Amino acid sequence: MPRVKGGYVTRRRRKKVLKLAKGYFGSKHKLFKVAQQQVFKSLMYAYRDRRQKKRDFRKLWITRINAAARTNGLSYSRLMHGLKVAGIDINRKMLSEIAISDSKAFAELASKAKESLKA
Repeated sequence: MPRVKGGYVTRRRRKKVLKLAKGYFGSKHKLFKVAQQQVFKSLMYAYRDRRQKKRDFRKLWITRINAAARTNGLSYSRLMHGLKVAGIDINRKMLSEIAISDSKAFAELASKAKESLKA
């Protein structure tokens, strides 16, 4: 069987990988073998971190809500339970935005949560 060289297919594949590796440090953007390993790892990180980002933002929102709730004399868990009992259905992202931008509205929500906990 005759030997088949890669030809333009191999060159295109390598150029594609090196293009993805643009900006990497040292030989990771110059040498194909090292660049291929780094591109593969980078794509794995990108896939993982698209999910991780959602968790990180949720943690941030909870931290902000907790800080605002404690200024109103409630803990985060008691605030969330009070809102649920009161029938106020608001997600954590919006609740944290209210806590940052409109402290009066947040104080009102916290007072409603307190009332519902007493009842």
